[in-house]
Amino acid sequence: MEFITATVEHLPAIVQLLADDEFGITRERYEMPLPKEYIEAFAKIEQQIGNSLIVAIDNDVVVGCLQLTIIPGISRLGATRGQIEGVRVDKNYRSKGVGEELFRYAINQAKTLGCTLIQLTTDKQRKGAHKFYERLGFIASHDGMKLVLSK
Repeated sequence: MEFITATVEHLPAIVQLLADDEFGITRERYEMPLPKEYIEAFAKIEQQIGNSLIVAIDNDVVVGCLQLTIIPGISRLGATRGQIEGVRVDKNYRSKGVGEELFRYAINQAKTLGCTLIQLTTDKQRKGAHKFYERLGFIASHDGMKLVLSK
């Protein structure tokens, strides 16, 4: 298993992972060619310092992904946070340690970049994900809220 920063060549596999679950199927569009919005978003991520998509690769196949964003802040004495989003592992690779290894890699990246805290949000209905994050040491210390803005 290899963990690397994604390139645009990995983008179709990332979108496919994002779309391949009960929630993603309703909000993602995996089709070829990929909708331009994904390509534009990837370009923005690449251009932004401290923002990256990390992929887990097994035998040249993307089997997991997450987005790690480094956020400098003023609170907590100027703490830098790592924000993890868009976590997915191919259903054929779940419960085999891939997600844990992917998280360990991202956590180490965040530490290297000076983060003192890692945070994430997860859908309240993803009970299995909650157990996974708790097993990694995450604590459900806050309630997250979102406001959807129209395009």
